[in-house]
Amino acid sequence: MSGHAVVAAYHDLWTVEQSFRMSTSDLKARPIFHRTRESTEAHLTIVFAALAVSRVVQARTGVSIKKFLTRLAPLRSVVLRTGEQRHTIHPVIPNEATELLENLPGEGVH
Repeated sequence: MSGHAVVAAYHDLWTVEQSFRMSTSDLKARPIFHRTRESTEAHLTIVFAALAVSRVVQARTGVSIKKFLTRLAPLRSVVLRTGEQRHTIHPVIPNEATELLENLPGEGVH
């Protein structure tokens, strides 16, 4: 194996280690205490799907998933019901958050 191949393989290992650190902290993954194989596999599927989505978000926005979530966490819609009427109040999205969202696939900010 050439020196370049060894360095490339090491960088890949670092990415895997970073993913596990991210899955336990930024994704708020918790230890599982499932009793059946099916529930354990379901939990792992959800965690790995979240990890894959996180990687896409990081690659497209250029910010860590932690920063991305911190910037978007306050943005929430509210539904108010007054009698028979229902009103949805959408948040004002700051320019910084709009720029992040525009880098993601889909239709962008609504």
